[in-house]
Amino acid sequence: MSSNAFEIAPILEGIRRWVMIESPTERPDQINKLADVVAAGYRDLPASVERVAGHDGCGDHLVTRSSWGQGVPGILILSHLDTVHPMGSIERLPFKIDGDSAFGPGIYDMKGGAYLAYHAFRQICADDARPPLGITHLYVSDEEIGSPTSRALIEAEGRKAKYVLVTEPARDGGKVITGRKGVARFQVFIKGAPAHAGTRPEDGRSAIRELGHVIQTLEAMNDLTRGITVNVGVVRGGTRPNVIAELAYAQVDMRVPTMAHADELVPKILGISSRTEGVKVKVSGELNRPPYEKTSAGAALYAHAKELAAELGFELLDAFSGGGSDSNFTAPHTATLDGLGVDGKGAHTHYEQLYISSIGPRARLLYRLYQTLR
Repeated sequence: MSSNAFEIAPILEGIRRWVMIESPTERPDQINKLADVVAAGYRDLPASVERVAGHDGCGDHLVTRSSWGQGVPGILILSHLDTVHPMGSIERLPFKIDGDSAFGPGIYDMKGGAYLAYHAFRQICADDARPPLGITHLYVSDEEIGSPTSRALIEAEGRKAKYVLVTEPARDGGKVITGRKGVARFQVFIKGAPAHAGTRPEDGRSAIRELGHVIQTLEAMNDLTRGITVNVGVVRGGTRPNVIAELAYAQVDMRVPTMAHADELVPKILGISSRTEGVKVKVSGELNRPPYEKTSAGAALYAHAKELAAELGFELLDAFSGGGSDSNFTAPHTATLDGLGVDGKGAHTHYEQLYISSIGPRARLLYRLYQTLR
């Protein structure tokens, strides 16, 4: 490896190029424009690029594979090209450098980390010797909305791999993620009976009143000591203040740290029924990201990364996250390490930024993982 292989300026310029192509999930044309640039970066490398056509309003996914080591389980890197930032965000949050921070929409979550993994792969390809394991890098287009069109691809590639490295951003000063809560989403539909609220209220059956009962039931499931959160985040109902509401609706988010918690609570939520005669309650939904629980294989992968970081001169700590990522889909069956992207702050905000000082250490760590995993 050349002495300037991890020079910061060219890496930051590469990240800038990716950030300047805005790629909100709901704009597959923009995501595909970024995918074109990413794919072009592999043309001079010993790697193949497979493009999986997007569908259901989502952009394409890219699967890049090293020319070596593809016959046996190897290393899978998971990244996403989509961001939550709507088109035009680059005007409000332009790419700029201020001290140790570089700003831009999606720079921290997660174009910075995705680019570091790509750059580390370029350096591996430039070495005289190939590492023992093949390297596959999957770039998906829909992670920010729960990976509905990429989940099957992620799970299939994850089951073929021996290790999964995820380039989501680091947390709390550079910590990697070794566990995440599972995520479930539900919709509540309530149908009552309308009536005039002033002259014939007794003829009505209020869907909104029933929704209040449902919300109380859901709120009672919160248990912070066990790490369980249930949040009714969206409610709608009724038509006019003088009409007993016929219809009401809610969207619910649940987070659980273990599958045992999910097995306990998902059926309870789906089984919620009406307390009021003449009112129907229907709940639909499911666990859409299983919990990422630290396994012995995952713990060993983290221990190895921690040793490599110490050799590189920094301490690598781990953390548990309440948020989900694509690592939730691979961790139940493959050794997975998340949060290997850049350090920074402000994911999903108008001040999103990466810390430039994290670029070198994080890129070198990915490079050493590619070199040493067996």
